[in-house]
Formats: sequence, C-alpha cells, structure tokens
Amino acid sequence: MAHSSTNAQGALLEKVLSIVERENLVKGMDETKKVIDFVHPEELKKILQLDIRREGRSLEEVEQVLETVVRYSVKTQHPHFYNQLYGGIDEVALAGAWLTEALNTNQHTFEVAPVFTLVEHFILNRLVELFDWQDGDGIFSPGGSMSNMYGMVLARYRKNPEVKKLGLSSMKPLVAFTSDQSHYSIGKAASWMGLGLDNVIKVETDSWGRMIPESLREEAAKARLKGGDPFFVNATSGTTVFGAFDPLDQLADVCRDENLWLHVDACWGGTAIVSRKHRHLLHGIHSIRRTRRFKYLTYLRLPVLNSMNEVSTLASFFRADSVVWNPHKMLGVPLQCSAFLVRHKGLLHESNSASATYLFQQDKFYDVSYDTGDKSFQCGRKVDAFKLYFLLTCHGMDEMERRVDGAFRAAEYLAEQVAQRPGFRPVLESAQCTNTCFWYIPPSLRHQQENTEWWLKVEQPVPEKGLVNFFRMVITCYPEPQSRHMDSLLNEMDTLGADL
Repeated sequence: MAHSSTNAQGALLEKVLSIVERENLVKGMDETKKVIDFVHPEELKKILQLDIRREGRSLEEVEQVLETVVRYSVKTQHPHFYNQLYGGIDEVALAGAWLTEALNTNQHTFEVAPVFTLVEHFILNRLVELFDWQDGDGIFSPGGSMSNMYGMVLARYRKNPEVKKLGLSSMKPLVAFTSDQSHYSIGKAASWMGLGLDNVIKVETDSWGRMIPESLREEAAKARLKGGDPFFVNATSGTTVFGAFDPLDQLADVCRDENLWLHVDACWGGTAIVSRKHRHLLHGIHSIRRTRRFKYLTYLRLPVLNSMNEVSTLASFFRADSVVWNPHKMLGVPLQCSAFLVRHKGLLHESNSASATYLFQQDKFYDVSYDTGDKSFQCGRKVDAFKLYFLLTCHGMDEMERRVDGAFRAAEYLAEQVAQRPGFRPVLESAQCTNTCFWYIPPSLRHQQENTEWWLKVEQPVPEKGLVNFFRMVITCYPEPQSRHMDSLLNEMDTLGADL
C-alpha cells in the first residue's frame, strides 16, 4: 500500500464499512454468535503474523489483516457483553466519531478547530445546567482517571495558589480522602502529584458500599492531629463493584464544616442525571433544599440577594466543587468521552495556564477566549465533545432518558430473578445503580453447612467487606437490554454450573 492509488485507499475504507455492516458491529448483532472467538496469547501471535516490512502489504493482504482483527476481537456491542463499565456503541455517536477522526484536528484553539471549539463550549454549558449548577466550567479529558486528577489538582491550587510556583515544599502534607470502595485512580493521582499514597485515607463504608459521613469527619480530625492538612474528598456516584452512590448531601455538610473540596466521581453512575426517575441518586452535587424564590431566580438567572444570611443560604445550594461523568460508559458514546466539570469558573485556566506565546497569542484576529487549550494539561486533545453532542442532538434527551430507565429496569429485573432462583444469592439486598452482585452456588454445594471451608472454595476480592468471590453483572444502555437477555444469562450459568 506504500504507493497505493486513491482508488485502493477508497477500497480500503469501503472494506472497513462492509465488515462493520456484515458483522452488525454497531446494531442488531446476532445473539447466537460468540462475544469473542478466544485463543490464548501465544497462539494469537501466530494467527496475527505481526510484521512490518519495508515494502508494505498488498491490498488483499491488508484486507485480510482487517478480517483477522475483527474475528479475534471482543464484540463489545454484543447483547451478552457484560461485566465492563461500557459496552455497545450508538450508531449516531459512531458516525460523529468517524467524522472527527477524518477531520483529524486538535481541540486547543479556535483557529484549528472552530466548529469543535464552539461545540465543546456549548456542551459543557449544557452539562453544567444538567447537573443543576448556576455557573461553571469544564473540559473533556482522556478518561475518568485523568478527570479525577483534574479535580485533585484544582483542589490543591484553590487551597494554596502558590503551589503552582513554589511546589509542595510550600505546604504542609496534604491529605485526601476517598471511600474504601472508590476507584484506584485516586491513589494514582496522589502518587503522580507527589502527595504520596500514605496521604490518601480510605474512609469506611456502610453495608451498601457508601462512604459514612461521620467516619469522614473523624478521619479528617485524625489527619490534622498527625500534622496533615486535609484538602480533598472524593465521593463516588456509582462505585465500580457495588454501584453505590455516596450520600453527597451529608458529605457536603462535612466538607463545608472542614473546608474540604468535594469532588464527585460520577464516571459510572452520572448517567442517572438524564433520568427524572433516577437523578435523585446524585442529589448533593446540587441541592434539593431550594426555596420557591430561589427556583424563580434561578429560572431567570437573577441571583438577587437581600442579606448576608441569604448569601450563605444560597451558597449551600451548590454542594459539590467538581464532578466527572463518562458518557462512554453507560450511554454508548464511543471511547473515549469523559467530561470534567468544575463549579468555580476560571479556576481551570488559573491552575493550568502556561501562557505559551507561540500558540495562545493574545493579538489574534478573533475572540481569543475561545482558545481553551491553555486550561488543559494536554496540548494535543481530541475533539471528544462532538461525539456526545451529536448523540444528544440527533436522538434528543427523551430518548436518552428512555434508554437509561431501560437499563435500570433490566437491572431491577435481574436482581428479582437472582433473589428467586435456586442456586443464586444476592450479595446486597438491592442495588443502587445497574450493578447486580450475586453468588452462584452449584448443586453440589447446596444444602451444605456454610462454614469457613465452604466459603473458602473461592477467592476474596473485596477484603474490606470480608466477601468471597461473586459475580458482578453490569448493564449499559446500548444495545438495549431486555428481560430475555437477563434470563439467558442466568440459564446459561445454571447449565454450565450443573456439574461443578
């Protein structure tokens, strides 16, 4: 293909599209087909025949490479692709992703991404409204881990802006808090930022995996007694295993009293915000304790205040300082799509700006406030916002709400079946998100004494809860989950486990 013609290049693109259509990789995949044609790594190396030659490959050889890649890859759009916090792909969002890849531009300045810069600006403002904030800012980042680190970086800068120039030597040891069920990226962020893993305190959770507010208050006090300086709390809306939603309103009260930044990792559970039925799970990012007068003023965007008491009351309505949501998880937007939002406008730019004069000149012929790259840690940044915008503008919010409600409904149905079927046992009484955690007990182990030896036939992945190994089933919005899919899953497990 080194000296291939335009016709050959066009044929290659047509080949990709024909494979996608033939295999139904976007929509309507045959449920009877395998999720993956699995082979072990060493065997797969031989099949792939990985090689880079000086003369390149013929069109026929290149097409065979594409066929092989598809055959041995996981079909994440399969109705029975489970247990990952993503799955499926919406055809509209994929069309948007293909277009952005073909245009191949960078998000950092208006001059190279005029349309995409305005789209990101627009969609971030809409997300700020969706999460019920009166104002705010944001950025799209490569994923939830990076977005969580943005929250920690901004919290540190707000604690002491001098850290940008003087570094950590100008500060007491900073201490961050997160639940014992939170995502591992919080520890990684602390390590990268020089805080140290020992300065990330794991806060106790309740039986559902939710952070206990009083335990947070106690841990903050302990940290101060040891000479640390508490500054950041990571709450989780939709934990990785249990799908637990931390009690944000109560945690916000603790953060207010202790002067701590409240960041909400809603990478997984944040999709509930588009559902009127389930968005209550996220209360505390905003507040439900609103007066009629405040609702009216918010509608008009007129924050008229009569007294300092009213200023204090108004401030309490906006609880969280930052939040991250990954539409590429439950909503079916192509990887990657992670939105980081911050309630304090201008803080992203203040914290991250390097004022590179060769790129962010202030004497350009257009409004340079649209050059948003300086508020990002990255220089090269994909135009991920367009994929989400294209999905929402084409389908509309009512369709998104219908899909989210459908995913929750399927999870509720699965939980009911797990509770009723012989051999299946729920780990939790009920789930908050679309996670369903359960044990499958094969016939050979049923009706036996459940002593230590009985339980230790399997491993223990959640030591904080003293739980032995269990299945975690997660359900996304796309492809749309049906009750028959849940039944098929349980039936298959029962069949495969019958002779264990």
